[in-house]
Amino acid sequence: MTPARAHRERMAALAAAAVDPKQVVSSAEGGQPAPAPNPGIVDRTPAMIHREQIAATAIVTAPETATSAEDRTAAQIVLRLTHDLRDLKEIKGVDAKVAAKRRMLPEYQAWIDAILAADAGAGDGLIGEVVPTCMVWLIDTGDFAAALNLVPFLLKHKVAMPARYKRDVATVVVDEITAAAQTVQALGEAFPADILARVADLVDGVDMHNEVRAKLLKAIGVEQLRAAEDMDANESRAPLETALATLKEAHRLWNRVGVLDRVKRAEKLLKALPTITEPNNEQGGQQAA
Repeated sequence: MTPARAHRERMAALAAAAVDPKQVVSSAEGGQPAPAPNPGIVDRTPAMIHREQIAATAIVTAPETATSAEDRTAAQIVLRLTHDLRDLKEIKGVDAKVAAKRRMLPEYQAWIDAILAADAGAGDGLIGEVVPTCMVWLIDTGDFAAALNLVPFLLKHKVAMPARYKRDVATVVVDEITAAAQTVQALGEAFPADILARVADLVDGVDMHNEVRAKLLKAIGVEQLRAAEDMDANESRAPLETALATLKEAHRLWNRVGVLDRVKRAEKLLKALPTITEPNNEQGGQQAA
């Protein structure tokens, strides 16, 4: 049996049987020792946060030699995630799910900070699902910048998404953020162009399906076109050409991405721009002999 497999089995056993539920700090109601003033959340002391940071570093840097105390803390994190996922599954409304995720996320912050600081991977088994799961929750709650801060780590260490997502990290990031952008853009409102640009930078060179990248380019092209339309005519030519190129590339990658109306609009706006002419030498532009 490999050290990694032994560690996974030890973690599973701890999560299933060896953890005293009264010691679990969870946002799930079933994991709390007693009702708190704010149901669903238990105040976490600095000592608890410190233990999680120490355990997270130990688990990912030396999983085969982690102490039982560290394993126990990691098992508590696993149990917390298990409870939170169970509770989320029972919530029907999207807004209610988002609100629940927003309450849950701070409970994982100390663990995530330590994992990123150790920079040695996300861990094995269920504990390895914490960082990618929180990345998705951050996107769901609209904290796009915080979510994208986790992506370089996930890509660098080739961290797999939990099986329930059925996609890799890069695809999930592009899919989820472009879906958020599409929702906003469909209402005629702007989505943060810097977020879309950062997504493009993060997945540049990453192999993914054409349809996925096309949706990202469409979202970027829509914002580029919007910005160009708001400019003075004398300054909008280059931005319009950039937007047109982006939209055309999206269409090239996937001809059903739905950008042709905007392509035509960009072309029409470009044709309507005043023609730039060279200075007329006959009107005072002649050089002295």
